[in-house]
Amino acid sequence: MHPGGAERAAFHRWIGEDLELRVHAVPGAKRTEAAGLHGSSLKVKLQARAVQGAANSALIEFLAGELQVPRGRCVLVSGEKAREKRVLVQRPPRARAEEVLRIWGQGRTSS
Repeated sequence: MHPGGAERAAFHRWIGEDLELRVHAVPGAKRTEAAGLHGSSLKVKLQARAVQGAANSALIEFLAGELQVPRGRCVLVSGEKAREKRVLVQRPPRARAEEVLRIWGQGRTSS
């Protein structure tokens, strides 16, 4: 739809077999879900509150589930106490990851 759509969806990049995601976390939501893009980050609403790492834990669990990798292969690289975070997903299944990234990049939200 947008010209240069690939540029707009710069919330992720492949580093070899690993996937780095830029995430804008929104804690305290009704449920945990990807909610389109926030600038050049993926907006993820988290049911958990930002207390004692609960939101970070919920984010890692959500990403691991969506990308079908064990939790231990999702590493919070930066943004532990910030809304803007970087997460490294180690060796996700490429086909599954590409499909999920495409859906997230289209900004689909559930109605």
